[in-house]
Amino acid sequence: MSQYNQDIEAIKALKEKMKGWDAINPEHAARMRAQNKFKTGLDIAKYNAKIMREDMANYDKDTSQYTQSLGCWHGFIGQQKLISIKKHFGSTKRRYLYLSGWMVAALRSEFGPLPDQSMHEKTSVASLIEELYTFLRQADAWELNHLFRGLEEAKNAGDTAKAADIQEQIDNHETHVVPIIADIDAGFGNAEATYLLSKKMIEAGACCIQIENQVSDEKQCGHQDGKVTVPHADFLSKINAVRLAFLELGVDDGVIVARTDSLGAGLTQKLAVTNEPGDLGDQYNSFLDGDYIEKPEDINNGDVVIKSDGKLMKPKRLASGLFQFRPGTGEDRVVLDCITSLQNGADLLWIETEKPHVGQIASMVNRIREVVPDAKLVYNNSPSFNWTLNFRQQVFDAWKEEGKDVSAYDRDALMSAEYDDTELGKLADEWTRNFQRDASREAGIFHHLITLPTYHTAALSTDNLAKGYFGDEGMLAYVGGVQRKEIRQGIATVKHQDMAGSNIGDDHKEFFAGDAALKAGGKDNTMNQFG
Repeated sequence: MSQYNQDIEAIKALKEKMKGWDAINPEHAARMRAQNKFKTGLDIAKYNAKIMREDMANYDKDTSQYTQSLGCWHGFIGQQKLISIKKHFGSTKRRYLYLSGWMVAALRSEFGPLPDQSMHEKTSVASLIEELYTFLRQADAWELNHLFRGLEEAKNAGDTAKAADIQEQIDNHETHVVPIIADIDAGFGNAEATYLLSKKMIEAGACCIQIENQVSDEKQCGHQDGKVTVPHADFLSKINAVRLAFLELGVDDGVIVARTDSLGAGLTQKLAVTNEPGDLGDQYNSFLDGDYIEKPEDINNGDVVIKSDGKLMKPKRLASGLFQFRPGTGEDRVVLDCITSLQNGADLLWIETEKPHVGQIASMVNRIREVVPDAKLVYNNSPSFNWTLNFRQQVFDAWKEEGKDVSAYDRDALMSAEYDDTELGKLADEWTRNFQRDASREAGIFHHLITLPTYHTAALSTDNLAKGYFGDEGMLAYVGGVQRKEIRQGIATVKHQDMAGSNIGDDHKEFFAGDAALKAGGKDNTMNQFG
């Protein structure tokens, strides 16, 4: 017996025991229960942590089983993404959501648009997680509501075959609720602040939290200059804080993504504590730029001196008080960061790079895997990269190294549309198309995400509509560019009242008041124009 039918029988039995429940229809109650699978955010976090762990194990066996997500800055955007995935692919398996700190700062702060520097209210992060799951749960209710309506119509028409088919869809319904990889930036303060915010995020439904090794009060976007990292001990204390938050709330298999910005970060706020040569603090300090001290006179007022490699060294200190790493040490620092994080409680890695290059990523991951063989990455397929130019230049460089004639191409001008239909342009597009597959196979990338794609899609679609609507096209800009496409592509939002819950509300009114219910979905509802 299906869960739905079990619930009907259980509620029937309960109704017989209770007084005054004559108006309660067990089928209606079971329906409402089925349309609300998850009662709390913790239910969601526990459910999705298990899914992520299974996906990680499957990827270890077969790298073609990588996962993907898009960053969503509003619950509605996340909902429509998952509805689209189910419509086109029939399943949400291995498709997640990404919650981008960049987009929270730019679009969800009460201060207004902000740069990605952890200046927004930290509570807005947990609030967006809750909002996303509210909309995904509503997508379940919306989809099941249509199925239940269809079941009722089939039964009333005596169509037992159709009723059985719909009942099977209800019994095997796949939820729109999927894992969210949630960005906690650099932790928004000390380790206690990180713990407190982690709890809020987990209670809202987060099964996976991503944290980076930058200084929280100097945090920069991963694709901006001026990034400042912290010693490993500081970062590990925050990983511990996130883990203990998961354990306190009973999400024992919660996932932690440790992000390193060391590839593009040339500064540190403070020197690491070291107790003996070769320990973790000493390794961190060994990357510092500075001058070795030959005699006391080499030390000036206010200079800091440390012992490194058996000698006294004066690290370079900037006017800001920050210390500088030696140029060219970024990859070595990334490898040390990643190994250290995995050996101290992190589950996945994030290496922030300056370009999408499979070879570059693989060179670091292979070094990490010499120590941690199952190391795997979450990778930012960033809109901050000029993907067209990067891949065209990669093809150009590969051809040049092979000895192929590239005289027909200007490497610095490869973004030009004149190269779109060339052999180079087409091959670069093919490399772009295959980037996720190639990088998952060759560079250990378990999860591919685009941090802020819907920021760009919202701007692009709005520009196209505004240009036409306020220009010569007038109303045709909306009708031809939006509504007609919605109808023909089967986009559910064309019936926006239904998408917002009007049919669910009508059914509930009938459950509550029977024939006396005043419903919105009658013959005069203009939504009927869309069939």
